[in-house]
Amino acid sequence: MTQRTADSVSSLLTLAPETATRVLGVGPTEELETVETAELGAGDVILVRPGERIGADGDVIEGTSEVDQAAMTGESVPVRRGPGDPVLSGTVNGTGALRVRVGRPASESVIARVVAMVETASATKAKTQLFIEKVEQRYSLGVVIATLVVFFLPLALGEDFQAALLRAITFMIVASPCAVVLSTMPPLLASIANAGRHGVLVKSATVMEQIGRTQLVAFDKTGTLTEGAPVVRTVDPRGPYSVDDVLRLAAAVEQQSEHPLGQAIMRAAAHLDIPVATDFRAIPGVGVEGTVDGHRMRVSQDETEHVDRIGTVVTVTIDGVPVGTIDLDDALRPDAAAVVDRLSAVTTGRVHLLTGDNEVTAQAIGARTGIAQVHARLLPQDKADVVRELEASGTAVMVVGDGVNDAPALATATVGVAMGRHGSDLALDTADAIIIRDDLSTIPNVITLSPRARRFVIANLIIAGTFIATLVLWDLLGTLPLPLAVAGHEGSTVIVALNGLRLLRRSAWK
Repeated sequence: MTQRTADSVSSLLTLAPETATRVLGVGPTEELETVETAELGAGDVILVRPGERIGADGDVIEGTSEVDQAAMTGESVPVRRGPGDPVLSGTVNGTGALRVRVGRPASESVIARVVAMVETASATKAKTQLFIEKVEQRYSLGVVIATLVVFFLPLALGEDFQAALLRAITFMIVASPCAVVLSTMPPLLASIANAGRHGVLVKSATVMEQIGRTQLVAFDKTGTLTEGAPVVRTVDPRGPYSVDDVLRLAAAVEQQSEHPLGQAIMRAAAHLDIPVATDFRAIPGVGVEGTVDGHRMRVSQDETEHVDRIGTVVTVTIDGVPVGTIDLDDALRPDAAAVVDRLSAVTTGRVHLLTGDNEVTAQAIGARTGIAQVHARLLPQDKADVVRELEASGTAVMVVGDGVNDAPALATATVGVAMGRHGSDLALDTADAIIIRDDLSTIPNVITLSPRARRFVIANLIIAGTFIATLVLWDLLGTLPLPLAVAGHEGSTVIVALNGLRLLRRSAWK
């Protein structure tokens, strides 16, 4: 656990730049100096060039750009940031230059708080043990003491030394905890192997046992319930232009852009004959423009960017005249709604949604997936706080996420599950289990597999206990032949092992 926490924190710290460009003076006397981000204090002004990571939490005082905040808030597309807007350390600036007034020192930044939360949650998370591990040592010690009593007591009462020794040895063999220990591990290891065969990596037998305690599942949105990449939802043409016309003209300009929205438009227009745009120019915080067939084309985000709404709207104009709009949204995973419905059946609590997106988008995703408990505009510490409140009420929570912003919640939850295909290194290190192929349908399956394994463990313990009790009583009250004692002891061990291996069958994964 300690090493995993260290790896998690190390991977997180790479998000924060080591240096920043501090601005000294104003106007003609302005000077720039490169300083360690740890030296920045509240009130300092830093220059963030295009493509750089922002070195501190603060507010933009000059410049307009688009900032990729996916690592911190989980928003699927870069957001426009201009004077007066807040920015977070570790997020990536787009094509414009920004001057940011630092709001808090590096030790109090979002990244610093995430580091502290991951370390604390990982260190204080209940160190649960398998049930058998709690009693195994005491039982073994009890067998040794009982064996000595079985040997010395008859000897003291006058029994022959050889007979007393044989009885004690037989007792020690039949009372030894081999079958009891094997009652637990084969079912759990077989269930781990079965889960792995179906694309779920469970990191330990303890985690597999904990999964069965899940009462409530909380999902991240971007990259978990959704694909994490925008797609064209609708195209609204104007005047004489058709849907294909608007897509084709927008794609002509966007084919030279690296912006996620531009890439989504290109995918939607892949079937069209796209002309080549010349004199391409990216306009920081606005969009892109270029010349197509002698006309100036522009694709720009709607000016109402900061108004709560679902998705992102871009406007396509020719020589300043709007010819249509394109609505883009993060694509919902096809099986998301069905998985939420199944989880409602296999758990006792209602499914929750934890997201950094705005309230309108969060509620829309909740409505489309059937999630009624929606928590929007959450920073990493907010997600962890929600999970902590749920756990404080005695609810065992499973959190499913993929990003850096999900790591504190993953570490805080009873069970943290990360999406493996596109999950961040921090999420993968922090999680207790990983969905290798990002298949959400495996979550209810593994939740039902865990209690099935527990039932096999209980059945094995009954089998092992029955064998031990019968053979011990036989040895104490009568004369149990040593070969029969060995056969009974080894036979019970083999039976519980084979019974546990039944969880390897495909029918166990339902």
